[in-house]
Amino acid sequence: MVPPPGHGEGVTLSAMVELQTPGHGEGVTLSAMVELQIVGGGRMGEALLGGILAGRDPTSPGGPRVSVCEPLASRRDELSSTYGVDVTAEPVPCRDAIIAVKPHHVHDAVSALARAGVGRILSIAAGVTTASLQAAAGPDVVVVRAMPNTPALVGQGASAIAPGPTAGSGDLDWAEELLGTVGVVVRVAEVDLDAVTGLSGSGPAYVFLVAEALVEAGVLNGLSREVAGVLATQTLLGAATLLSSSDRDPAALRADVTSPGGTTAAGLQVLEDRGLRAAVLRCVTVATERSRELGAG
Repeated sequence: MVPPPGHGEGVTLSAMVELQTPGHGEGVTLSAMVELQIVGGGRMGEALLGGILAGRDPTSPGGPRVSVCEPLASRRDELSSTYGVDVTAEPVPCRDAIIAVKPHHVHDAVSALARAGVGRILSIAAGVTTASLQAAAGPDVVVVRAMPNTPALVGQGASAIAPGPTAGSGDLDWAEELLGTVGVVVRVAEVDLDAVTGLSGSGPAYVFLVAEALVEAGVLNGLSREVAGVLATQTLLGAATLLSSSDRDPAALRADVTSPGGTTAAGLQVLEDRGLRAAVLRCVTVATERSRELGAG
């Protein structure tokens, strides 16, 4: 992987970084320059780590090296033992970094990385604009902003990426490659990330609510909760798989299941009468508006 355009000159990182890492004893050594550092070892950070390592060998001679920065000692131990990577308490010199911390920690994390000589940053922190990232990183660091969602935890995420002011197509390729290890990736203008948040960022919660309602409906109509849960979960999974693997739109697939005067038609009529479609439209719109409010501070 080549350095980000315009960021390879005049940036020298030591080939060997000596670290005293809390929780890992004395003299922990990163014996090669870290190519990619994930800052934040929470659920999303771990999901990305697992996806990236599935396609990379971070310890092979001459190969790319991945590390994690995580402040909690117990979590450092857990990640290190599970994935066999170096996990440090503070950011270390690296070429690229993923910011996977809470929004209120982003400024400090980015500033620390900039001081350590990072060349490029991908942030998955909700509501933190590329302008804010760039201000914390300085003008010589490329920034890319992303909005993933929680199905990334099982390799089925939906992410959108938007470039910062100095990011080029190669930087977006890089971000897409990383997030592509845990799902699908689309490219949008930053102004559209609020709508992405309202649709796919918050979307899993909408689906889980539907799942809850389907289970309750099954129980109401005589099924055990266990049976209703299995059927509801598999119905949502199967329908989503059918939709994603088909070249037909949702309306056509819905029509396939709906016989005139049949059970599905009767059920769908209730949903239409109760305003399900309008509720979903309003739901995503309100979530989008809230994302804009949070981003504005």
